[in-house]
Amino acid sequence: MLSEGLFYDIVRQALWIAVITSVPILTVALVTGLAVGLFQALTSIQEMTLTFVPKLVAIVIVFWISMGFMTQTLVTFFTSTLVPLIAGGR
Repeated sequence: MLSEGLFYDIVRQALWIAVITSVPILTVALVTGLAVGLFQALTSIQEMTLTFVPKLVAIVIVFWISMGFMTQTLVTFFTSTLVPLIAGGR
């Protein structure tokens, strides 16, 4: 039986891993959005696709670069924490 303290500890670890794996993509989206917004404000260009396409390209590139890190982090969490719980090791 899973104790309450262990449950909350696992949820805390899972949320922290979710934050760690999402930070690179969210940071790039924020920086790209700010850069495009500044460019639009300086040039008075109000094209909607100008905000969407650069963010999408930057997010895809960063996701592709950090995919190995994200996968390794999630696999480590599952194999060290969740799989032993499912198998009854803890």
